[in-house]
Formats: sequence, C-alpha cells, structure tokens
Amino acid sequence: MTMPSEFHSQPLSTILLLLVLLSTASHMILEAVASEQDEQQPITLPGCPDKCGNISIPYPFGMKPGCFREGFQVTCNDSFYPHRAYLAYDGVFQRINEIYFRAQKGLCQRNRVWNRTREDTALELIDISVAKGEARAYAAISSRCSANHTDSLSKSLRMRLGEKMSPFVVSVTRNVLIGVGWRVQPKMNSYLWSALASDAVSAHGYSSNELTISCLSYLMRMPQFLKFATNGSCSGRGCCRAALPEAVALTRFALWISFDEPNTLFVTNPCSYAMVVESTWYNFTTPDMYGYEEIPKKFPRGVPLVIDFSIRNGSCPEKGQHPPPDYACVSGNSSCSNATSGLGYVCKCWDHYDGNPYIANGCQDIDECKLRDLYPCSSDGICKNTLGGYACPCKSGMKGDGVKGTCTHIFPQAARTILGATSGIFLVAVLSFLIFLRKEKRKMKEFYEKNGGRTLEKAKFIKLFEKEKLKSILKSSNFIGKGGFGEVYKGLLDNEQVAVKKPITGSVLENEQFANEVIIQSQIIHKNIVRLVGCCLEVDAPILVYEFLCNGSLDDILHDSRKVPLNLGVRLSIAAESADGLVYMHSKTSTKILHGDVKPANILLDDKFVPKISDFGISRLIARDIQHTGSIIGDMSYMDPIYLQTGLLTEKSDVYSFGVVILELISRKKATHSDGGSLVNNFLEAYKKEKKATPLFDEEIAVTEDLEILDSLACIAVECLNLDVDQRPWMTDVAERLIILDRSRKSQFTLHVPV
Repeated sequence: MTMPSEFHSQPLSTILLLLVLLSTASHMILEAVASEQDEQQPITLPGCPDKCGNISIPYPFGMKPGCFREGFQVTCNDSFYPHRAYLAYDGVFQRINEIYFRAQKGLCQRNRVWNRTREDTALELIDISVAKGEARAYAAISSRCSANHTDSLSKSLRMRLGEKMSPFVVSVTRNVLIGVGWRVQPKMNSYLWSALASDAVSAHGYSSNELTISCLSYLMRMPQFLKFATNGSCSGRGCCRAALPEAVALTRFALWISFDEPNTLFVTNPCSYAMVVESTWYNFTTPDMYGYEEIPKKFPRGVPLVIDFSIRNGSCPEKGQHPPPDYACVSGNSSCSNATSGLGYVCKCWDHYDGNPYIANGCQDIDECKLRDLYPCSSDGICKNTLGGYACPCKSGMKGDGVKGTCTHIFPQAARTILGATSGIFLVAVLSFLIFLRKEKRKMKEFYEKNGGRTLEKAKFIKLFEKEKLKSILKSSNFIGKGGFGEVYKGLLDNEQVAVKKPITGSVLENEQFANEVIIQSQIIHKNIVRLVGCCLEVDAPILVYEFLCNGSLDDILHDSRKVPLNLGVRLSIAAESADGLVYMHSKTSTKILHGDVKPANILLDDKFVPKISDFGISRLIARDIQHTGSIIGDMSYMDPIYLQTGLLTEKSDVYSFGVVILELISRKKATHSDGGSLVNNFLEAYKKEKKATPLFDEEIAVTEDLEILDSLACIAVECLNLDVDQRPWMTDVAERLIILDRSRKSQFTLHVPV
C-alpha cells in the first residue's frame, strides 16, 4: 500500500505516537464490548432468579416453578443473611445417628447405653458449576468422643442423594475418605445403584452392591509420640486418607468410626473424626487431635462434598439423529457427553466457548487473549480474539507464528537499531512525563489528606478549590499585603472578587484540627465579619479564600497620606459594628473564637464603610498551643501587656486591643510599639489628670457639640486598657455602650437638621 506524501513528511516519533494511541483505543473498545457481553450473559431462564444469597443458581437448577428441570429444584432459606441454598429433590438428605457407649470396668468391651437418630436435614449448597457438571455441598462430620475413661458418644453420618433416577451422585474422583485421631479407623459403606455397580463389585472382589472403604490412623497414646504426626500429612499417623472406588455411581453411603480404643488421654484428646470431603480441601494439623469436637467447631456447617449431576432421563443422541423434545443441551456451540458415572448425560460448551449450555445462547465465545496461560501468544505476536478461537500473528516487521513463538525480524539490524533508539528516547520522555504527573498527583493527594480534606468534604458551607484554579491569582501583580497568616492576593474567582491568603509553609495546623477550625469559620455568618468562601488543600500549607472588600482596611483609611474624610458618625458606626462582630465571635458561636490580633489593619470596610473583621481565629489556625502560646501572635502595638507576660490569650486580650483601635479612631494617630506606646500612654495620662483628653482628639471631629461623645469614647477605651484584667469590661458591655452612643448621636443629629 502506498502512503501519502504527508505521512512520509511527519517525524518518526509523531507517527509512532499515533500508532500507539490508535492501538490503545481499539484495545479499550474491544475490552468494553467483551465486558458488556460478560455482564449481559444470562445463566438461567428468562424471568427466573439466579441468586440465593451469595450463590449463583444456574439452570437446570432453579428455585421457582418453571425455572428448573425435574430433580434440580433448590430452596432458598431467607432466615439467614446472606440467604442459604439447599437441594430440594425428594430423597436427598443427610442424617446423624448417635450412640452412647459405656465400657465395663477393667474390660475393653463397650455396651450401648442409648441411641437416637436426628432429624433428616437437607444438603446446603456451597456453589454450582455447569462447566464441570458438579455442585459442592456441606457434609456433616462423623465423630467418636470420650466423655470420660469409660463413656463415649458416637455420631455416624448417613447420606442419601435420592432414588434411582436422582440426578446426583457422590463424585468418586473429587472426594476422599479422611480419618483424624490417635487410634481411628473410619469406615464408609457405599451403596451402588447403577449398571456399573456389578462390574465394580466384581472388579474389587465384593459379592454385593455394597462396598466398604476404610483407612487407619495409629499413634501410641502418649504425648512423646505426637512428633510422628506431621502437619499437612495424612499418612496414617494422626490422619489417614482413602480414595473412593472408581467407575461407580455412588448415591448413598454411611460413615462411622469402627476402631477406637478406650481413650486414656481423653482430657486433652477425647475425639476421633471421619469425613468424606473434597480431596484438595482438608489440611491436617495436629491441634485437630486435641479438644472436644474440635473439627466440628472449626467447620460448624460441615465440610465440602463434591456432587456430580447429570440429566438422567435420556442419553446423547447418535450422530445424525434428531435430539428428543426434552433434550437439555439447547445452546448453540455446545455438545453432549455421557456422564462419568454412566448415568445419563451432561452438556458442555465447545472449546473456546464458555457459559451455560442448558439455556439458549448460553455458550458464548471467550476472549483467549485474556487467558494467556491457557492460550499462548509470544511477546512478538499480537493476540486477536476470533469467533471460536484466536490468532496470534507476528508484530509488524516480523514473520512467523506467534502461537508457536517463531516470530523473526524481516528488517535489517541497522534499521531496527535506529527505530529502536528513536522509540526508546520517545518512550523515556513520555514515561518521565507520566511519572512526574503521577508524583504531582500523589503529592497533591497527600497534601489534601494532611490538610483534613476528608473532613472538609462533608462541610456544607465551604468550597474546596483546585490548585490550578488559584494559580492565576497568586501572582506578584495581585499582591496586596502581608498579615499574621501570610501573604494576601486579590483576584476574580467564579465571578466574585476574593482575597486569597497564602500562609507561610509549615505554620498551619494539620489534619482534623485545621479542618475543624475552617468549618467553624465557614459557619460564621455575620454582617460585621469577613466571610470565608473556601480553601485549597492541594498544597503544603492550605490556602484560604475570603470575600474581598473594596475600601481596604481601617488602617488604610485612617493613616493613608490621602486622608479620606471621616466624620464622627462614620467612625462611631465603625466602632460599634466592629464591637458587635467581636461579641458574636466571643459569645454567640458554638465554639468561642478569640481573634488574637485586633487592629485597624484587620478591620476591613465595604463600599458603604460597613466594617468587617478579618483574620479572626488566626491564633487557632497557626500551629502553636491554642491557649498557652509558645510565641506571640499579632501586632505588638495592639497587644495586651498581660498576654505578653503570661502567654494566656483570653477575651479580655481582644478587649485591650479594641481599646487601642478606639484611640486611633478618635485621634487619627497610629499606635506604634517602637515609640513606647505614646498614643496609649498619652490618653491614659490625660485621663488620670483631667478625665478628659480633648487636645488628643482629631481636629476633624473635635467640634464642640461632639466633645461629650468623644470623651465617652475615650473613657471606654481607657477602661479597655486597664492593666487589671478583671477591671476591663466584657466585649458585650463595650458593644452596648457604643451602640447607645451611636444611636444618641444619630437622634441628636436628626433633631438639629432643619425641616
């Protein structure tokens, strides 16, 4: 085939990438189709239930009338959880006979004291396989246990798998007889109902349709001989094993222990056991020889017994002969074969097909390419599923047979070397990029978990932003300041102006503590508190996103060189509403929140100069002791001296800081720690001398009619600044007095306005 010129002009790496992508896409489509076919493939007749608890019930088995062939009915007991399935065919049961023996003193002879037969019980199913023509069910364990030196209780199992036309027989190839004990000879009487019975009997030298199978386990009843019993071995020391007779149809049997001497060590090992069990299932361990009814305790529902099933009322049609009307092998791609027991026939899907041959379209083509252990295809071949088989042609540039592993290259070595080198470089680059992406994804997931993401996922009022969404905001051009939490940026997020706060790495609490604090903050909805919009957890130190306020901070308004005019009414309103926000945090939230850094820079103003407190709860988010801090949090110019001495942050610490804010509001002078706190000291001195501080007031608002209100504000501030913590007012008192002053001035202003 001739390639277009455009194809030849493309770089080799680009061509390879396109080929890889096309191959991957086609493979994914094929897998999706195969998966869909697997999901849609039925196992029973239309409208019939196919499950009982955790067990699949494929046709010819079924639970409802019209859903099973004769003899294959299953009952589902819904009194258990999960529900349990049982064979419901008439005559299929197991029964336990109990006999109590007592030995005569000084003699080995034992006499029956009493005997009884327990009620017949149905066989509980473990699973069903139509492909193997077998089911597994729980079988009871026979035992003989000594109550003391003279008394013992024998439990013998009798099992019956129906009458002569029963579809069930005990699998003689998949089960074995096993005995466990110090001195035990388990015996199994097998009753044979089949045309093969007479041949099997004569071949084994018996004279009737009854066979007896047994084995012998023998150990001296002294602890030092226990070393001869080996875990995992049933060679006759502690455990024995016998195969079941081949070429027989075993429909019922009795199982008991016939050899068991008086137990001189009955205190530690009083029991012997016998069981007919799936040959690969039981693994002998020496502890099974000790304790009372030890094996039945380990397996209270019984041990797995394999049962063969077949369609008894018929046989496989001869070649060219039409099948009878009730022929069971109704699926296409299936065939009939005689049952191994010689009774009836079984249906099988053809090779390279799988499913249920007993229902229409039950046998479906399998994908051999998913079963490479069973269907070989060399690494130099390309496995392709076909209907009823598969193909494994050699890869492009090779010839031979991939199934036989004989693929060889048809290109010269030099061309392969160049192609391989180019492909290798490209592959390394792609893999490196994928590894980098994977590491980044894993790192972001670790950060997300570390920062309490699982907890915050359940919060109703908090948004979780991806790292990529905040990248455009966290640029130097958007930087607007730095606070106690870290750097602050502004930007647009989901059509809303926001302030993004990026903390210093390692300064924030981890896991549940941080998550719980963020949840608390996100639930605070108050007109005078900045709203927390959300956070980003995919980074080392989580980023917080708040609403953005256009007028900046009170610190900017008061101390900016432009000197924005602020009348007393606006200042009084800012003070009163800020106090109300602090009251809400101190006493009206489910968890008390201390600000820890109250100052004008943390009181933001909206377009109508309504104040909103920001950076609240920083003291609880930063990774230090929540109450007794290891170092000071906040601005020293506004910090409570008592907090500086003790490290104990309380509501009264915020009250002190708010007192400094009031002084800045009425003086328009900045409180600084470097000048020895002159603003605070000047007001305190003035208050001590004259109870007034008129010269310290801002000239813009120090008008005669407002001096009384300004004195009241100064008085409130001085009370907040009291070095005796107990003498400071609570924030609720401060807020009430400020609100009263604000209302008083507004009413006074209204009275003086000309009508």
